[in-house]
Amino acid sequence: MFPFPFFSPSDLLGSKKKGRQKHAVVHCCVYFFIWFFGFLLRQLARVNESEGGRGVSRILSFCASSREAKCSCSAAGGSMASAATACLAWQRVPMERGGVLALSQPWGASRTRTVTVPCAGHCWGHSSSPVSGSGPGTARWTLRGWSVSEEGTELGKGLEHREQLGGAQPGQKEAQEGPSGSPQLPDSRDSQGKSGSAPRERGQDKRNGLNLCREGSGWTSAGISSQKESKKEKEKRLKAEALLRAQQEEAERLERERLYQEHLEKLEAKYQGERESELAELNSLEQKFLSAQQWKINYREQAKWEHYLSCDGTPDPTVPQEINTFMSLWRDDQDEDIQLVMEKEEVVLNLIEKLEFLLLEASPEEITDKQRDQYQEVILQLQDLLHQKYNDATQNLLKIASMYEDSETGNMHTVLKDENITFCIWVNLKKKARFKSHVFQEAGHGFELPKALALSSVAVRVLHTRYDHVSPRWVQCQGLPRQEASYSLELAEHPEDTGQGPGEEEEEGREEPSTPAAEEMGSNGRKSAASLKENSNNTADIKETKEETEKNSDILDVPSQEEDALLQEEAGGREEAPKAVDLQQLVPVGGVFHISALQLPPQAQDVGDWSMVELLDAGLEVYPYSPGEAEDGTQEAVQITLRLPDNVIYFQAPVVARWDPAGQQWRTDGISNITYEAEEKSITFSMGAFYTVALLQDAHLNLPYQAWELHPAGVDEGLFTVTAVFATIQIQIKDDQCMLSSVVVEEEEVLSHIAGKWMSPFALRAALKRAGVNIFPAGYSSKYVPVPRKAALAEAKAYEQMALLAAAFAFAHSKWNGEAGPERVVFKAREHLTAGSAKDNDWSLFMFDGEKVQNLKLTETSEAFSEELEEESEFHSTLYHMLKASASSEAMDKVERAGFLFIDSVYQLLLATRVLAYS
Repeated sequence: MFPFPFFSPSDLLGSKKKGRQKHAVVHCCVYFFIWFFGFLLRQLARVNESEGGRGVSRILSFCASSREAKCSCSAAGGSMASAATACLAWQRVPMERGGVLALSQPWGASRTRTVTVPCAGHCWGHSSSPVSGSGPGTARWTLRGWSVSEEGTELGKGLEHREQLGGAQPGQKEAQEGPSGSPQLPDSRDSQGKSGSAPRERGQDKRNGLNLCREGSGWTSAGISSQKESKKEKEKRLKAEALLRAQQEEAERLERERLYQEHLEKLEAKYQGERESELAELNSLEQKFLSAQQWKINYREQAKWEHYLSCDGTPDPTVPQEINTFMSLWRDDQDEDIQLVMEKEEVVLNLIEKLEFLLLEASPEEITDKQRDQYQEVILQLQDLLHQKYNDATQNLLKIASMYEDSETGNMHTVLKDENITFCIWVNLKKKARFKSHVFQEAGHGFELPKALALSSVAVRVLHTRYDHVSPRWVQCQGLPRQEASYSLELAEHPEDTGQGPGEEEEEGREEPSTPAAEEMGSNGRKSAASLKENSNNTADIKETKEETEKNSDILDVPSQEEDALLQEEAGGREEAPKAVDLQQLVPVGGVFHISALQLPPQAQDVGDWSMVELLDAGLEVYPYSPGEAEDGTQEAVQITLRLPDNVIYFQAPVVARWDPAGQQWRTDGISNITYEAEEKSITFSMGAFYTVALLQDAHLNLPYQAWELHPAGVDEGLFTVTAVFATIQIQIKDDQCMLSSVVVEEEEVLSHIAGKWMSPFALRAALKRAGVNIFPAGYSSKYVPVPRKAALAEAKAYEQMALLAAAFAFAHSKWNGEAGPERVVFKAREHLTAGSAKDNDWSLFMFDGEKVQNLKLTETSEAFSEELEEESEFHSTLYHMLKASASSEAMDKVERAGFLFIDSVYQLLLATRVLAYS
């Protein structure tokens, strides 16, 4: 269109009016000058735009392939400088392959220009001349008024530029918001205020990039050209970047470790400075253990004095004159029956229990070694005398058996029982083969005899004692250590014994003197006819050599040599090697069953008004039975059925074992065809002879513990819960007494006969073990329980200090205890002033090695064990000071006011169960 709309061509060429023509020429020159000036301005604008496009091309000149992430850059304040710098700072964040970058620039008041550039990966700029402020070999381009962002169009769409009057062009929103709604990048300057920059890519031509040209009213692309990176160069660059990142991470890690080590050194220095004062404060609290020990001594002296004043006829077992007089008078009484013996038995068992608890509780300063040996002798003599009196009473009963003849069978049978024993006897008076079996209905026991015995003058006695006076003394005590505070402190003074648990050294020391005691008990006359006739008080009179024991063929419950040879074979004729029971692993549970075949003495004969009976001096004699062969050629056997005690728990099928008095051991050979009925609570087996048998159970089947928790339950009261393998046991503690709250097995409460009764910690332990719930490991238990052993120093001191704090703090099991190593123990603790169990997130974890306590940052849900300290925590010499640092004043007041009897009871239970070593 001609630029001069006010004049036609005729006015310039054909006008006759010169004035008008002159005027038109002037106007034409003016307008031409104006038009030409505008044309120049437009060309200059195009040149600027072209330079801007080439700048953009330089920024986007390199695209490396990747699929990991997207980048987004935007201009701030209408300046492209920040956008370009942001892209450079973002250079190491890869962009998705196939994405494009959209560049938009405001154009005038109502126009927006948008350029979209396809890219296949990283995007950053290059220049032959670095910009001031950038690093060496780096540069950035400044483009005013542009924003850079990514759009999700496909690779190869080309470069487009659109002009729009009013409103935003397509892609402008994406250019402003970033890809897929991602937030815009901040200004290119980092936290230090330095501009980001990118290293120049080797071999990159700065002329490669975008070619922008004007076609019509819009912008189009002539194409995108870039120099591709070779595969080797790419791998080399990626390796260099990975190495750089690894070096940076390693440097950061080393710096963190250095700072943490400096922090630990400061804490260690503070710990060493405060150690002496903390130990002195703890020592004042530990005086409560000595107070408890002194209280027990005074209590025993007071009880002894009260017993003396009572004059109830029972002797003091610690006074030799009194106990010897008691045993001598009872031994001389030969006319007692079963009922009288059962009444006297209660007194004897109480005397034995007093001596056993005295041996366990008394400190070495309270009783001497000579006294300790004396008490052991008295216990053995009382046990032997009690069994002797049952034999005498049985002999008296057999003499008059015919007076109690059963009208149906013509034989005699009776059952007598109390809480300590069950006495069952059957006398074969008629000697008929059809009466070869019998079941004692009141007791649930029964037997079936071979035909040869059914035709003989024989009596069968089943004497079930709830106690075990047969096993060696150390088995009866089961390694119960003396647990006074001085003993544990002695352990703590020997840190070199790190592999030995508390109580093990004492156990070994106790086994040495108990070995001859066990030999005395096994070789004494308790089971021999000779000893049944002994009346001497001399200890030497109740000792026999092994040869004398074997010589006595009339030993009660001991088979003859011919019978002993038959122990190598089962009733079915199959040979079996002898097998002794490991009494450290298997222990008798539920008492002992004395099963005997007895010689029937001459019965009384009525002659007129007189009753005549033949008197024998032999006393009670064992029937000389040798099993013969059955009709099918197999060896005849005695079949025995025993009903299991109701007050005992057998978690697994019990092992039936017989007592070998010659070898002083329990053995499993000679017993066959065992059938265990768990629901009926009975067990049936066959024997080649008559033996004293016991039902054995693994002493460690409830170990290791699954969990445990100790928390306060009132003033000088606490609740101790142990979750074992088969049972959950709750024990309530109050002052110097303990009470079994419940024993839950398969969601059913059991052992109601001892639950709810207050007793001393020692008595409770003995009652639980007799009932089959053994949660008290011995010194040798580590051989049978797969748990890491703990140092005596750490374990004993931990129990002491936990007991001192038990009035206001709760303690519980931690799964990381096994990961801490043998020198340290790990457990949970928290302040506990209200009733109820603590929540999992309320606990803190502590690690203690006997000398230092630290609060761990670790939790029960952590993936791996770590010794890293909790923030703002410190080292302390005692658990008392560690908890005191974060405890309330109310909690520490309760700790200071806690009674020494309660503290001592808690300590005894912790040391008896050894929850830190067996959980």
